[in-house]
Amino acid sequence: MHCGACIRRVTQSLQRVPGAEVEEVRLGAARVKLPEGSSSDALIAALSAGGFAAHQES
Repeated sequence: MHCGACIRRVTQSLQRVPGAEVEEVRLGAARVKLPEGSSSDALIAALSAGGFAAHQES
């Protein structure tokens, strides 16, 4: 992400994932809560569809 428009696009992409609770999106990182037992695969797919690379940190 490089600018405020990217932050908005990432936030919108993450908010479309059912059950995702977007806590924070900033340049280079986002923090999202998922329901217990959920996989981050849907988040990564949503971001990829929006043109962003993503990975999960432990």
